[in-house]
Amino acid sequence: MESAITSKGQATIPKAVRDYLHVKPGDRIKFFMHPDGGVYILPKLPASALRGMLRRPKRAATIEEMDEAIAAGAAQSLTPPRRR
Repeated sequence: MESAITSKGQATIPKAVRDYLHVKPGDRIKFFMHPDGGVYILPKLPASALRGMLRRPKRAATIEEMDEAIAAGAAQSLTPPRRR
């Protein structure tokens, strides 16, 4: 597939690509330039698109459990890494 660039620097995204990315008029897309020379186009998704990706915990953590996890993480970050 290919598309021509207009004098205004615009190009039409082929229908097959729009369908594949699930984009419609008014949606936004992102361009990523990769060091290998490739350019990647991705749809810009709203944060609401992430809803439902993770399972809900069976029960909420208590404040005490959160404090313990924070303390354990802080203690772990202060210990030097082990050599192999």
